[in-house]
Amino acid sequence: MLRHRPRTRAHRPTSVNVLETLGLSVPVMQAGMGGGVTSAELAAAVSAAGGLGTIGLSDPRSFATELHRAVAMAGGRPVAANLLVPFTHRAHIDACIATGAALVVFHDGAPGRWIAALRAARILVLCSAGDAGQARRALAAGADGLVAQGVEAGGHLVADRPLSVVLPEVLDAANGAPVLAAGGIADGDDVSALLAAGAVGAVAGTRFLLTEESRAHPGYKQRVLGAQRTIRTMLFGMGWPLAHRVVPNAATERWCARDELGPAVARGFNRISAPLSRLLPISAQGTILAAQRISVPLYTPALPLAGMHPAIVDRSALYAGETIHRIHDIVPAAEALARLTP
Repeated sequence: MLRHRPRTRAHRPTSVNVLETLGLSVPVMQAGMGGGVTSAELAAAVSAAGGLGTIGLSDPRSFATELHRAVAMAGGRPVAANLLVPFTHRAHIDACIATGAALVVFHDGAPGRWIAALRAARILVLCSAGDAGQARRALAAGADGLVAQGVEAGGHLVADRPLSVVLPEVLDAANGAPVLAAGGIADGDDVSALLAAGAVGAVAGTRFLLTEESRAHPGYKQRVLGAQRTIRTMLFGMGWPLAHRVVPNAATERWCARDELGPAVARGFNRISAPLSRLLPISAQGTILAAQRISVPLYTPALPLAGMHPAIVDRSALYAGETIHRIHDIVPAAEALARLTP
């Protein structure tokens, strides 16, 4: 087991492995999939098994509840939180501090005031980066480290190049700050290769999406298991016009046949609707999701959860990474972590 190291108060823990600092036995972090798909049971199971479980962003009340439950269920092991910057509010930061989150990852931005608040509470902070410029801005904003994301990753992307290109660039820009790697991670060999390349750990998403504890709709999970390909699109970008990787469904077949990114008019609307991420309550996305139609190319980033009507699977985002070709089953979260162990 990696030994626990006391956290320092330096501005940036240069050359410190954040996963060793947290006392993990497996250098793997479960991606904090947002929208309610990451249950407390999933995050707690990963943490209890020696990895780092993560609660994804949802509305502030649900987020605080799930994070509190995960910390309580993890048996004293650390639990992280993932915050999508366009949708993050002060209540999310307060919840991380109040519940004792061990680490927070900011995706799609580096909000200095919130990074400072978390670090003042002795919570480690990472920011995602898809290139050297993003990496440098995150560290300048006070982040303790980075998550280098490759374009192979599922969900919303800050990168447009493969991890094999992004990781060396981000490591160089990090100047000794710890870097985790995300994108295209399906098994322990992938993790070993990333460690050898200089990352301190790996962040896996699709492997944990396909677990028993994941709250993804059963139909969503089956679509991922049966998919032959993924596409990088901007179709599901109302309020958050960032490119994202999904497996095809009826919506993408209807609107992305000519251009995987989606119709120009839909992309234009998504760009001008970006302020909605601040103005529209996160809890309202479920209502909007239920109203989405294949005939109208206006789609939120919301994904289908267990308990929703099966038809929603064909008109919502089915996020998944390019690892779909190497993941063939749904397993308990502890088993998924075991398969990712180097």
